[in-house]
Amino acid sequence: MSRIELDACAECDLLLNPARPAVGDKARCPRCGYLLQRPRKQSVARTFALSLTGLILILPANLLPLVGIKVLGNTRDGTLWSGVLTLYREDMWAIAILVFLSSILVPLINIVLSVLVSGHLYFRRPNRYLPYWMRWLQHLEEWAMLEVYMLGIIVACVKLASMADLRFGFGLYAFIALLIVNALLASCLDPYLFWRRIEQLQHNHRHEN
Repeated sequence: MSRIELDACAECDLLLNPARPAVGDKARCPRCGYLLQRPRKQSVARTFALSLTGLILILPANLLPLVGIKVLGNTRDGTLWSGVLTLYREDMWAIAILVFLSSILVPLINIVLSVLVSGHLYFRRPNRYLPYWMRWLQHLEEWAMLEVYMLGIIVACVKLASMADLRFGFGLYAFIALLIVNALLASCLDPYLFWRRIEQLQHNHRHEN
């Protein structure tokens, strides 16, 4: 006996056959009108372009100075990486690990996975690891918290402005640009469309072999 797969409406829990609208069309729940699916046009191409941009920005955002502080003639520049090291040296290793994961490692892995998945889909190159990369990409999105670190930078700058001269470095502008790119990535990546393209690639690859 074959098993019938059904989807539940997120709004009213009505069981429905899986919706497969074409790109640009919309699928709505027939009972409550909730928008079930709306494949976005150019989602793969835009995600690929934004991922490459983020990959370029992540190095200067992590390694170049964010803010320079000048107190009594002494100037000190701060980077994301130096902030993690300072927290670790001050025996705040738990916070250092959290900052490292949420502001450096996870965003880097997230962008690399976005490049891999969207690049393979854009150039129509099948890969047996595509489903695994896509699952990890969806799981890691919640852990890339660049905006939280940005809020911390703003609070620190406001507090230090009255005590020292502040100089904003190129790393800060790269970090802000990376934050914007990361937000655009989250809005442009259409999981439904990506999974459908992955299934099509795998299906075509099996038939060719």
